Amino acid sequence: MAGIPNGRRYVCYSRPAPDDRMGDDFDNEGHLSGSVLQSAGVSPDAVVYLCGPNGFMADMKAALYALGVAHDRIFVELFTGSESMMPGVIDVKAPRRPHPPEHDADAGALVSFARSGIAAHWNPSAYGSLLELAEACDVPVRWSCRTGVCHNCESGLVSGDVAYDPEPLDAPAAGNLLVCCSRPLRDVVIDL
Repeated sequence: MAGIPNGRRYVCYSRPAPDDRMGDDFDNEGHLSGSVLQSAGVSPDAVVYLCGPNGFMADMKAALYALGVAHDRIFVELFTGSESMMPGVIDVKAPRRPHPPEHDADAGALVSFARSGIAAHWNPSAYGSLLELAEACDVPVRWSCRTGVCHNCESGLVSGDVAYDPEPLDAPAAGNLLVCCSRPLRDVVIDL
């Protein structure tokens, strides 16, 4: 931002790391929203650069318009995930085939990866998300952001219910879940 006269950045982290410091590494915990833009002091003469998925961008543009920022002062880059490239399809030449995790808790919600033929118990002290469990089992899954923004990890939820932490910017399609930031509420079957 030093190269832009009067430029300033405002960073929102949905899930800061333990060593991230508010005020140094980020400005606000959570997702960017209209109220955050207002509290950050975005003025009508601001030039704003945003990136994110479609629904989020529409919300941010509406919030900026409400603050008096003109259309020609808002620059956007849509951040969209592409369709999953055969999620859960196992490469027979892969060095590690899917397997149960090294230390299955043998208690808790049962997470079944349907295409991989693997089932493991959810252990909240070992895994922060279903993505972390899939990685522990070498189950193939695409991901990019790990915070529910890009939707690269969006997969079919065959059965069960999940909760999100952090909440995704845009909800997945009906019948799907975002593997990167979800946790099972009960037994789940995922199309991976």
